[in-house]
Amino acid sequence: MRKIIVCTFLTLDGVMQAPGGPDEDSGSGFKHGGWQKPVADDEVGTAIAGWYEHSDAMLLGRKTYEIFASYWPTADPDNPFTDRMNSMHKYVASRTLTSVEWQNSTLLEGDITDAVRKLKASDGGSINVVGSGDLAQTLMRDGLVDEYRLTIHPVIIGTGKRLFADGAIPTALEPVSVSTTKGGTIVGVYRPNGKPTYDSY
Repeated sequence: MRKIIVCTFLTLDGVMQAPGGPDEDSGSGFKHGGWQKPVADDEVGTAIAGWYEHSDAMLLGRKTYEIFASYWPTADPDNPFTDRMNSMHKYVASRTLTSVEWQNSTLLEGDITDAVRKLKASDGGSINVVGSGDLAQTLMRDGLVDEYRLTIHPVIIGTGKRLFADGAIPTALEPVSVSTTKGGTIVGVYRPNGKPTYDSY
């Protein structure tokens, strides 16, 4: 059984929108694109590289796919991520795309929940869901996420799309590993562990 792993960069207040640049995603008037680089450090890069060591595919929503497909095929070949991103298999969830041109990409057909269940049951390594907030929330609602790998950066944005938005399914998380980089970023790996429990003091 393959694992579905949600890999996401978050602000301290939980925003995941447009970490990579001002023009990455300005939906709903978002004006804080590019917030991650100023608060990242070398340890964050090392942690992110580790996210891909045992994964052999990515699962992407349309917006993230289009952002990646416009960048990685012509990215700096000396960047160690370039070959990895281009060579990994990409599964794309979209209601509007009719084809995908980036190498090693497959457009998923039919109901996304059914398609991901079939992927999980197929042979291969783990599958990383990168960015793709709407897709990640669908997978969370349907109980298909096996692990979260999050970098939580020391910046507050105040507005924007959140990974754990209103309506998220209450879920207890088991910490697998949690560390803090020299720049103050929390790098956390968590696994769903049933429903939360409640108590009082």
